[in-house]
Amino acid sequence: MRVFRLLTFVLLLGAHFQLLADETRDPYKFFFAQTLGDYSEELAIAKENGKKGLFIFFEMDECPFCHYMKNNVLNSKSVQDYFLKNFAAFNLDIEGDVMITTFDGKEITQKEFAGKKYHNVRATPVMMFFDLDGKKIFRYTGKTRGKEEFLWMTDYVLGEHYKTIKFNNYKRQRRKESR
Repeated sequence: MRVFRLLTFVLLLGAHFQLLADETRDPYKFFFAQTLGDYSEELAIAKENGKKGLFIFFEMDECPFCHYMKNNVLNSKSVQDYFLKNFAAFNLDIEGDVMITTFDGKEITQKEFAGKKYHNVRATPVMMFFDLDGKKIFRYTGKTRGKEEFLWMTDYVLGEHYKTIKFNNYKRQRRKESR
């Protein structure tokens, strides 16, 4: 019986330290920046703050894969700390009627920005990285397998690997390296 109690205590202690090592935090408070929807202004602020670019998480309320990303990846303190050193991050409702200002100063709805004319987002989530001029540099549709793959995507963009290799091949290389 003592062995069982000791084992239980050790397991609980280990779980507690794992939580402390990477606590979870609300992505709407700690990952996505608050915005008035003026992406031309957000570019200027990102430049002033030394960011490498902008990240937009295109989502829908009823999307289970969006919820997975927010509840299992974007809520991680370690992901937030690493990612936000380099990018300004925003979320955008692809069905939204809220007016925004595009990178080039045009006023349109969120729905129009996500739609055919601009980004042709139909399935969610779509994660897009933009350079500091508002040019799209990388797009990923769907959820990642977890934090590690999301961070690989971050490294993929930061290292400008998208210029020479597809993300699937980059992930394959990273998996081999991590074994």
